[in-house]
Amino acid sequence: MTASYDVRDGIAVVAMDNPPVNSLGLGNRRFIAESVLRAQDDPAIRAIVLTGQGRAFCGGADIREFNKPEATTAPDLVDVIRLVEGCSKPVVAAIHGVVMGGGLELAMGCHYRVVQAGTQVALPEVRIGILPGATGTQRLPRLIGLEAALNMIVTGDTVMSDVLAAMPSQKLFDRIVPDRVVSAAIELAHAKADARPLPRSRDLKVEHPNAEAYLQFARNMVAATSRNYPAPLRCLDCVAQSVRLGFDAAVDYERAAVTELVWTPESAALRNAFFAERAASKIPDVPEETPRRIIQAVGVIGAGTMGGGISMNFLNAGIPVKILEMKQEALDRGIATIKKNYEAQVEKGELKQDKYEQRMALLSTTLDYNDLKDADLIIEAVFEELGVKEKVFKELDRVAKPGAILASNTSTLDVDKIAAFTQRPQDVVGMHFFSPANVMKLLEVVRGKETAKDVLATVMSTAKKIKKTAVVSGVCDGFIGNRMIEQYSRQAGFLLDEGATPQQVDKAIEKFGFAMGPFRMGLLAHPEGCKETGVAPRQITDEEIVQRLVYALVNEGARILEEGIASRSGEIDMVYLTGYGFPLWRGGPMHFANQVGLYNVAESMKRFAGNPRDDASFWEPAPLIRKLVAEGESFS
Repeated sequence: MTASYDVRDGIAVVAMDNPPVNSLGLGNRRFIAESVLRAQDDPAIRAIVLTGQGRAFCGGADIREFNKPEATTAPDLVDVIRLVEGCSKPVVAAIHGVVMGGGLELAMGCHYRVVQAGTQVALPEVRIGILPGATGTQRLPRLIGLEAALNMIVTGDTVMSDVLAAMPSQKLFDRIVPDRVVSAAIELAHAKADARPLPRSRDLKVEHPNAEAYLQFARNMVAATSRNYPAPLRCLDCVAQSVRLGFDAAVDYERAAVTELVWTPESAALRNAFFAERAASKIPDVPEETPRRIIQAVGVIGAGTMGGGISMNFLNAGIPVKILEMKQEALDRGIATIKKNYEAQVEKGELKQDKYEQRMALLSTTLDYNDLKDADLIIEAVFEELGVKEKVFKELDRVAKPGAILASNTSTLDVDKIAAFTQRPQDVVGMHFFSPANVMKLLEVVRGKETAKDVLATVMSTAKKIKKTAVVSGVCDGFIGNRMIEQYSRQAGFLLDEGATPQQVDKAIEKFGFAMGPFRMGLLAHPEGCKETGVAPRQITDEEIVQRLVYALVNEGARILEEGIASRSGEIDMVYLTGYGFPLWRGGPMHFANQVGLYNVAESMKRFAGNPRDDASFWEPAPLIRKLVAEGESFS
């Protein structure tokens, strides 16, 4: 971490510099505390301006410290905020870019706040199953009012500074400026240098005409929308104390609540998803500084459901798309479907008419492969048959310009075989979108044995541009998601053989939290060659149904890790959270297995191996599971 302490005409400018978002790790906390004490003890200093270098004021807690001793080492954030607020000289926050979580709590502890227009403001802690635990639930209601604060805290939504500054009774921002926020803060610091007493947000009252009635109404609403997630209601409980208790007592209540939430399985699951999503973008042997190829024009082969959905992702991101089809009628149908999808968004008010027109203006069509000669990225979305893919990739090899990335949307086929149809296997990669491709977040990026590192880096950064969660998979039948779902669906079939009904299987797994059970999902899986064995049907509990379906995912996931198809268990969790309807509040199959305990998972597998109609060989715990159990370790 680098940071700076500069004196400008009697004003100490304290600038955090901890890229990328000046997170409040131990080093930053100590720097702020030491700087405030230094300025307070210096008679030449009249006021302090606190700001952040780079693109953010402060993005909140340092996630690298989660579950590590540094997170609770003094001074903690509450200590720092108390020191800032108790400073005998005015402290002015100069806020720009991003002010979120602990960063917003820190800013609210300052005496004055100057904000740059276009700044993103949020207390997003609820999204990882906790709450703003450094006085945020008490300060925000005092500064923007009970209702607005409760909405921000319970949802974790980001609100733009311009919206907050325009609220008639808000006290969060003293000034909003278009730019040069530090200069404006220094100007305000000079103006307020001799003002006493210094304003403290803790001293404000939460004004509301009927607070208790509103809080009861809000409780009913939050309870109805936060099933399986304890954090939103605990957020509401804490905000409610801002009108019921004095500041210090309410902060004590808040601290107890956040400590309680940190230990819930739901928070652990949400934190797992948070970390896993960020880790998925990092490929162990592809450095961050790997050059990216420029993607300014995209070709899509196939105007069917997948091709159209894939195209919309790029159009939404402002990237021109040319769709190729073999027949004009197929093109016309595909374009009509894209228009229909966009028009539905316009009707619902989700998309403005001018945005719709801009996106459609980026779309062009062709019946000739030669028209793809200028595309930087070409994605095929044709029939899932290797012979069909061969024809497509041989044509692409002929027409695509050097350096163009050639991607297959295959969901199961061997990407190495597809790459071998070209003279440029280093440029070939799998980009497996999930249907509907314009809605589903998951993108499996399939790395062939010769896929170039810059191709991978480019595809991963492109995925961010089109708002996808990209997970890298090695080459195998079905990659990560479909390879695992095959075992899940086989178990669904075995359960029917043993006496369960499709309705019971679906109901059990949906109660566990899946969006849909295997039979409602349309898998209707049944083991091939399964015949009547003379074994009498038996009563099967919902608990066994859930364990067999979920542990089937876990066991196959462990084999995928062993083979290096996925590099981290969190990547498997992201595939299932974003592509297969696994309940977010359970954190993904591998995280869930960690929570249950791998010893318990392995013992259950051994029991399932004794079922006469099941596949005993499948239920032999994967070597990785046996190794981790022996070492007392988990997937993470």
